[in-house]
Amino acid sequence: MTFLEHLEELRWTIVRSAIAVAVGFVLAFVFKTALFEEVVLAARDPDFITYRALCRLGDWLGVPAICIQELGFTLQNLPVSGQFMTHMTVALVAGIILAFPYILWELWRFVAPGLHERERSASGSFVLSGSLLFITGVLFGYYLLAPMSVQFFGSYQVSPSVANNFALESFIGIITQVSLWTGMVFELPLVVHLLSRLGILGPQTLRAYRRHAYVGLLVLAAILTPPDVISQLLVAGPLMLLYEVSIGISARVEQQRLKAMNTATPARSVA
Repeated sequence: MTFLEHLEELRWTIVRSAIAVAVGFVLAFVFKTALFEEVVLAARDPDFITYRALCRLGDWLGVPAICIQELGFTLQNLPVSGQFMTHMTVALVAGIILAFPYILWELWRFVAPGLHERERSASGSFVLSGSLLFITGVLFGYYLLAPMSVQFFGSYQVSPSVANNFALESFIGIITQVSLWTGMVFELPLVVHLLSRLGILGPQTLRAYRRHAYVGLLVLAAILTPPDVISQLLVAGPLMLLYEVSIGISARVEQQRLKAMNTATPARSVA
């Protein structure tokens, strides 16, 4: 294919992906009540599944500090168009999440012609693993990171005389952005796998920056969670595990690449 033909194919890849997002957007926009009452606004309720699980865990471990029984804030809408724009934003994020597996498939279709036959045959595992990682990240952000953030900011006060009345768009922003970006972060093993296959990234680099990554994750967990070690580990632990999995993936890919190079070298020398 010529350069212009590649651009044309990329254009249609983007168009089809945008159509998939639009379909998800319409579905989310239509089912407004279920989307907001059962999903987006659920974390404002002390009876949310995450808060109940933390209370049970706190009772079992004898650490009552992690039990969240009161959030200490109310929601309000200030701009005239605030609720409508919030509805549009949430529907768009939901559309992206719903369409993400298809977007991965479109990206794979675009790059597949430039790959070897064996690599093209891995399309199913690429789309499946990428989708599972993304969904896992979204669920991790929605059920753990976002509620922790809501609880922390809802209970934080500079003075008892200052009440927490959160703007609706601010609360929604925490829920949607944390969930969406955590889903993106959970694509790290897939990105590391691709970069390792291209020889751009290796396990040595990931190991060299392991301490820096751990410190960053612990600082993030300390900001988002109540001031106790258990809550911090609940947040930072899975992210650290994700980083270690990425190191293992990179090491395996590098080992396979070196093995392939060593196998090919004698054949070239004999020829």
